[in-house]
Amino acid sequence: MPDHQPAGRAPAGLSPSNQDQVMAVLPSPACPTITAIYAAYEAAADSGYRAHLGASLIGTECERAIWYSFRWATRARHTGRLLRLFDTGNLAEARFVADLRRVGVTVLDLDPATGRQWNLRDASGHFGGSMDAVAIGLPEAPSTWHVCEFKTHSAKSFAKLKADGVAASKPLHWAQMQAYMQLAGLDRAFYLAVCKDTDELYQERIRHDAESGLRILAKAERIIGAARPPARISQDPAWWQCRFCDHHAVCHAGAAPERHCRSCLHASPAPGGDWHCARHHAPIGRREQEAGCAAHLYLPDFVAAEQVDAGEDWVSYRLPDGTEWRDGVPAAAPPDIVAHLPCRICRATIYRVGPGKGPHIAELICTGCKTGGRWLSKVDAAAMGVAA
Repeated sequence: MPDHQPAGRAPAGLSPSNQDQVMAVLPSPACPTITAIYAAYEAAADSGYRAHLGASLIGTECERAIWYSFRWATRARHTGRLLRLFDTGNLAEARFVADLRRVGVTVLDLDPATGRQWNLRDASGHFGGSMDAVAIGLPEAPSTWHVCEFKTHSAKSFAKLKADGVAASKPLHWAQMQAYMQLAGLDRAFYLAVCKDTDELYQERIRHDAESGLRILAKAERIIGAARPPARISQDPAWWQCRFCDHHAVCHAGAAPERHCRSCLHASPAPGGDWHCARHHAPIGRREQEAGCAAHLYLPDFVAAEQVDAGEDWVSYRLPDGTEWRDGVPAAAPPDIVAHLPCRICRATIYRVGPGKGPHIAELICTGCKTGGRWLSKVDAAAMGVAA
């Protein structure tokens, strides 16, 4: 006997007129296993912030949207179903590699120098990405090395790809490959895609456009070095590119980002892909960037208000309703966040000052991993400006 009445069939004794009334109150069938699977994907997801400016984003037409991503204006939060879909694309890469090797193509999906995925960065260390592979021995050009880019498509997207080609139908993918070719010093890319509905394959060889490659690197450099957000692509919040943008709330609705180092006016990109805090005169690791500190001050462009005054550790704003709001604390307040030697656990250098014990004036607690046990003598505390 089935667990539930099949959809669309009236139970015995019910006429069509009262069937609709009964069906309207039937609950949707519970799927606890599927719910648990999706929840597991969400639990295993990363923080939602990318450390670098990714080549997969650089083709985005709105530079402000890219800057917002680099400054972590909006945390990426995806449902378990969508995270599983992303994983499907990742799993397909191994099959693409196997398909190419099956026909005699030499494919290097790992960097022989590191044994890990190919990792490309520009001179700043802040822009780049991870190539899917490099390959040589393709029947079309047996002696030419190619950047490999593997993608999965829905039936609608795949049809447009076949009709218009990569550059016209997927400009972000085209820009991504141009960036990789520019950074890797290769002249060709091989785009291999699959339709998820039919398993039909599509291929396209992409020629390196040196001018476009240089423009892409210049665009990345401009965005990374910008202390203020670039202009919007449109002032109209209903513009289609704005409506579907992850940063719509921050850009058009005045929403504030979370408090972390990337949204703080004290933090700035440093050479080698690092970040530096001008307030604490110290480098900032990834964990510290996500945690932020008590001295955080929003970049003024993140506050939907008029800046009216500022001090060493505070900024005052006049809000649209005429009231004033102060971001930060008075400069005279005793410091509770200090820079010190790298943490022995996570190598972070920013610490919260806690109460001392015995002969020790204070305890330093790492803001990155929350590990304590680093004690300050009276001399050390005085040298660091920590109040006794």
